[in-house]
Amino acid sequence: MIQAFGLTSNARKEHPPAVDDVSFEARAGRVTALLGAPGAGKTAALRLMLELQQGRGITYFRGRPLHRIAHPSREVGVLLGDVPGHPARSVRGHLRMLCAAAGVPARRADEVLEVVGIVSLRDERLGSLARGMDRRLGLACALLSDPHTLVLDEPADALSARESRWLYGMLRAHAAQGGTVLFTTADPKEAARSADRVVTLEQGRLVADQDAGDFARTRLRPRVAVRSPHANRLAALLTKEARTAHRSVEVVREDGNRLSVYGSTCADVGETAFRHDILVHQLADEIGDMGPGAAGTTLPSEAEVVDEPRVPDTSSTAELPSARTDAPLAELPTRLADAPLAEMPPPYIAPPPAETPPPSTDPLPGGTPTPSTGTLPTETAQPHIAAPLAHSPQPLTAPLPVAEETAPAAAPHPPHETHTAATSPATTTSRLVPLIDPEKSAGTHPRARASRPSQALTLDTLPPLPPPISVRSAPSPLRPLRYELRRAAGIGTGFLTGAAVLVVSALTALLLARIGHTPQPRLLAAWPRELPLPPAALGAGLLGAFAFGDEFRHPALAADRGTVPRRMGLLVAKLLVSAATALLLAFLTVGCDAEVLYLVYGRELAQVPADWLSMSASWLGLVVGCAWAGVLAAGIFRSTTAGLAAVVAVPILVVPLVHKALDGPAVRTAEGFPLRLRKVLLLQWPFGGERYLSAAARVIAQPVGGALTLSLTALLCAYLLTTLRSRVR
Repeated sequence: MIQAFGLTSNARKEHPPAVDDVSFEARAGRVTALLGAPGAGKTAALRLMLELQQGRGITYFRGRPLHRIAHPSREVGVLLGDVPGHPARSVRGHLRMLCAAAGVPARRADEVLEVVGIVSLRDERLGSLARGMDRRLGLACALLSDPHTLVLDEPADALSARESRWLYGMLRAHAAQGGTVLFTTADPKEAARSADRVVTLEQGRLVADQDAGDFARTRLRPRVAVRSPHANRLAALLTKEARTAHRSVEVVREDGNRLSVYGSTCADVGETAFRHDILVHQLADEIGDMGPGAAGTTLPSEAEVVDEPRVPDTSSTAELPSARTDAPLAELPTRLADAPLAEMPPPYIAPPPAETPPPSTDPLPGGTPTPSTGTLPTETAQPHIAAPLAHSPQPLTAPLPVAEETAPAAAPHPPHETHTAATSPATTTSRLVPLIDPEKSAGTHPRARASRPSQALTLDTLPPLPPPISVRSAPSPLRPLRYELRRAAGIGTGFLTGAAVLVVSALTALLLARIGHTPQPRLLAAWPRELPLPPAALGAGLLGAFAFGDEFRHPALAADRGTVPRRMGLLVAKLLVSAATALLLAFLTVGCDAEVLYLVYGRELAQVPADWLSMSASWLGLVVGCAWAGVLAAGIFRSTTAGLAAVVAVPILVVPLVHKALDGPAVRTAEGFPLRLRKVLLLQWPFGGERYLSAAARVIAQPVGGALTLSLTALLCAYLLTTLRSRVR
């Protein structure tokens, strides 16, 4: 069950808020449609409910707000817009990746593919799916965690009639199993046909909340669509015949030569046109949309011709005690209808307008006082106030006179007496306040019983504003390492990048061997002195930048937020996967270069250097460091290009600075550092650990190693700072 209270978006510059004080319910086991024209605030209302947009209000999903649910994807399945994902990823690979993020078994992907009927398309790429198949995939993503509630924004947009029927059949089946379904649409016929309850929005406000049957009766009316070159003459004849026969017929002139006839049939309209020799180009039965304001309207009592569809004026319903109270109190600054009874103002009955004369109390011969013309007697007005209160869950409204500051305060009146204080038109305005049954409030709410009956509406008596809505970052994948592995292996970008690195490294090594004067370590790494980094290090940095860059470009984890959750678990998983990829790339590069040099130039150039251990540590540290720099920089600057630029900036900008700082004679050295560290920490390094520690210290002491270490430290601190800042917000 969904319960939304006081949803209000932040006001835009020189524009009213997109959603203004919207409250409704979507019950379990039923399909609820949120209806409204484009720009009515449907999508904004959904984003406020899902805490994706700042504003005010609160939404409960089975009694809990979304930020209090440990695993939101297992409670609410969401579909907003198109399915986000890398266009080169397969349908099955995309679902398996989301399974790791949601913490469900990978076989769930095949199950939902069978449910939505796209098993045959599981190997298709996301970029090649048609619109209907994309909608099916979006529904599969929403059903992946088997949620209780489905929230869908325009799920049938641009679908064919057959695909729309299938989609709404799926939603109906989910509701039949006890789930809650809420979807938005702009088509009233579709809402009446597919939903059990229809909530109507207009210009960001709630105008109706009805069952589908009541909605169809009040807003959708059968009509006869007529197109004729003599539309005006035919309209006049239809009106004349309807008045003569005392039938209720309404003729509406549309654009051009089109008429809409309500209350008649094709046969009657056709016979009238035939008798008067009027040419008719179109004659068909249709279902007409009466507009959002049609709730609670009645059919016309006599035939009439209007130039446009009539929308009844509901502004006067507040003055009639027996008027419908389904619509929200749009004139109030806050939603008083949702306030508790203890905070409500006391019952108040509106006085008659000042311009009408006061009721006459001259008794008739029978002794009963009779009011003057235009007013109802008090004895008959009282049942009109009490009767709706016994059946309507929402309070009635009536105008409350607000006097000027210089006017004396009125004396309190008993709750059951009619308040008829006379005020001048200059000192009286109208304000809507709820009317509460005094007998019920006195019997069940002591605080409301103790309040004064004629207490004026002040800021102190208004209910508090709804709580603010804070946009929180998306939750981290429940299985981040598995998610990252499936993300990296699901597309061919990484494989193509690795192949390109190996080819470029082999060609560069051959070219350097042909020229000569290149040391053996640089020859095996294919690192000429003219380049800031070898191809393997650049490739590792690019793959690391892809780890976060693709997340921001194709945000499958948080598509509705357009960002990636900055969680330490996800960062550690990306660092581990990028490090493993960089190590594999480093080993393959050296092996391929040595093999190519052996095949072309012989064994002399493929020999292993004497100090291979320290050289290997330096080489692996360089490649892994570049990969980590790409990951951190892309996560901070949210771009693959920025991540690669940070990798290239290390040897171009940071290395000269470190080299300049370390340049010059050193008074002291760090010789014996491992031994002193062992004495301080009381550790016995196994397997000659002092050698490895000394090698690591020497690598860091080099300009490139020191610069890379410094850059990684700065990037990691910046990433943690941005993460903490987002959490503080």
